[in-house]
Amino acid sequence: MSSQELVTLNVGGKIFTTRFSTIKQFPTSRLTRMLDGRDQEFKMDGGQIFVDRDGVLFSFILDFLRTQRLILPTDFSDYLRLQREALFYELDPLVDLLNQELLLQPRPALMQVYFLSRNTQAFFRVFGSCSKTIEMLTGRITVFIEQPSAPTWSSNCCPPQMTLLPLPPQRPSYHDLVFQCGSDSITDNQTGVRYVSIKPDSRKLANGTNVLGLLIDTLLMEGFHLIGNRTLSSEDKTECYSFERIKRPEALTMNKTVKPEAAIMPEQSQKKK
Repeated sequence: MSSQELVTLNVGGKIFTTRFSTIKQFPTSRLTRMLDGRDQEFKMDGGQIFVDRDGVLFSFILDFLRTQRLILPTDFSDYLRLQREALFYELDPLVDLLNQELLLQPRPALMQVYFLSRNTQAFFRVFGSCSKTIEMLTGRITVFIEQPSAPTWSSNCCPPQMTLLPLPPQRPSYHDLVFQCGSDSITDNQTGVRYVSIKPDSRKLANGTNVLGLLIDTLLMEGFHLIGNRTLSSEDKTECYSFERIKRPEALTMNKTVKPEAAIMPEQSQKKK
């Protein structure tokens, strides 16, 4: 390969060397005019063309030109800045990709906490649109059930001692979990207590209102916002608390074959996890 087939760009201090044919993929782009000498803003200096733009973002643009695919890292979040760079270079197909709602529209994660208070017991059901959040809560919530210890030789003259059996909350599906706290009837004469602990708080709480407050605090600490609460049934004191967290996609890979000077119609997009 002769040196005449290669071009070196200095974009914001970062050096890129590639083929002329790669840069000229799209004849109507500013990059093509730059190489043809039709854009007076860019000059050859010391064998390099200096471009006073973001060199880090240009690496994604060059990768797009080389592969005709837009592949972004899992922690990428500068969609709007990358779109601005694509507009500067007048790469309309890349602009079209970045205009897709999947990239630019924030995605809300929704959570609902159902709380039922009945006599000395409280029942909870947590539903979430994001199963990862439910998995996180499942790992933090522990239900401790009081159970009488095995009888010993001295237990005839003393009340039976109680031990705490730790259990995870129940998972009816990937998107919800259920648990309860308060007093349970073990036998006709004995009553056990269910406690709930939510990490990193080390307390074991039996009062439903206290557990509800701790659960709400946990969701707020995870970036959720309380957007409403309502009473579903005043007769059995069932309440519903709704939460929302708006977060952009952590990663998006769009594997599209792009034809120069053709409108891009994404057929498939994948979110890397």
